[in-house]
Amino acid sequence: MSLRRTTALGLCAAVLLAAGWASAQWGGRRRRRPPPPQREPVGEVSKDQPEDVFTFVRLRYGSWRRGWRTDWPDADLNLSYRLAQLTSLKVDPQGKIIDITDEELRNYPFVYMVEPGGLELTDAEVDSLRRYLLGGGFLMVDDFWGEDEFNVFYQQMKRVFPEREASELDISHPIFHAVFPLDKKPQMPSIEVWRRTGLTYERDDAHNPDYRAFFDDKGRMMVFICHNTDLGDGWEREGEDPRYFHTFSEKQAYPMAINVIFYAMTH
Repeated sequence: MSLRRTTALGLCAAVLLAAGWASAQWGGRRRRRPPPPQREPVGEVSKDQPEDVFTFVRLRYGSWRRGWRTDWPDADLNLSYRLAQLTSLKVDPQGKIIDITDEELRNYPFVYMVEPGGLELTDAEVDSLRRYLLGGGFLMVDDFWGEDEFNVFYQQMKRVFPEREASELDISHPIFHAVFPLDKKPQMPSIEVWRRTGLTYERDDAHNPDYRAFFDDKGRMMVFICHNTDLGDGWEREGEDPRYFHTFSEKQAYPMAINVIFYAMTH
């Protein structure tokens, strides 16, 4: 499998436009707009390599519920927009949804999985995901809460990697500082939970943000697990409430996402 460095080349030279997050840059894009039919990638695209852009790929997986599409399409569209706005990365603004078993998956070095608390992988999906990750792919997992949902996800990942364990990540790990230096592990609830309770967690057994990772034999991170937090809502709902935006989207959700993508594409 050769999937790592074609779309990664632009990111290796990515430089943040500014150290601060100026309010003038953040328009608060409204949600529930239909995805645009076609848009050109933001930024200057090489005429010789027009496909050499970063594409945010959402993974469609087997489950008893349709959790894979949570926060779509706004989370994907907003994050793609912010990536192009705040870095020198050339970005496909459309994003993409790909099935785990799709042969096209090998063309994308970064994929995103959301709400895996109901994950039920088929044998074909297990095999495809294992080959993708061991072949150089990177999976970011987000938005699941509490012990029950983690156990469901863990059991499925043990089918993918029966010989490996997920390692807990300390805040000192480089992924938390790849571009934006974070002094604590991000935790954000859905906007509805936050408005109703004012809390940063959604369940009684999910008080603490939990970040873990699976590594390959050479120490390369293959899976980045964001448990007891909902980064995707910080992207999707950025335009609905200025308080939510400034508390979560601006300071946590986008910095963490940019850190993860930069780390994944350069390691």
